[in-house]
Amino acid sequence: MVKKHFTAFIDFFHPIFSRWMDIITYRYAVCGSINTILGLFIYYIGYHFIFNRNNLELGFFALKPHIAALFISGTFTFCFGFILNKFLVFVESNIKGRVQLFRYFLSFVFNLGLNYCMLKLLVDLLNFEAFISQLVTTAVVIIVSYITQKYFTFKISKTP
Repeated sequence: MVKKHFTAFIDFFHPIFSRWMDIITYRYAVCGSINTILGLFIYYIGYHFIFNRNNLELGFFALKPHIAALFISGTFTFCFGFILNKFLVFVESNIKGRVQLFRYFLSFVFNLGLNYCMLKLLVDLLNFEAFISQLVTTAVVIIVSYITQKYFTFKISKTP
């Protein structure tokens, strides 16, 4: 019921963007934007308030605050993003849910690694501000993520 109403609400605005993107790409953009905003919000809260720009000491290892915030943010966006993509965006996919979840996890780990490497480069090597670096990194990861979700995680299998 909620899915039906939420999808109808999102699709209501599609005609405005239909010249530039099909319904799947549009839904991905909307749901991805919601998930991205949630992720950035959690990242900001984690970096500035939870870790207070201090390292997270784990006893045997310390995580820099921008990396610790990335992992907290990633935990939430993994769960929320999978649900949005499976039930609102790529509903035509005929791949089993557990396979989709596994593929989504693989894609997520790849994107998390890409995000991590870009943050290390921008923050630790080039001394850019952490939140601005996360914004730049997010733009790159969104493009890579869309390609992997559409053509790998939630593709439509040719065999039933």
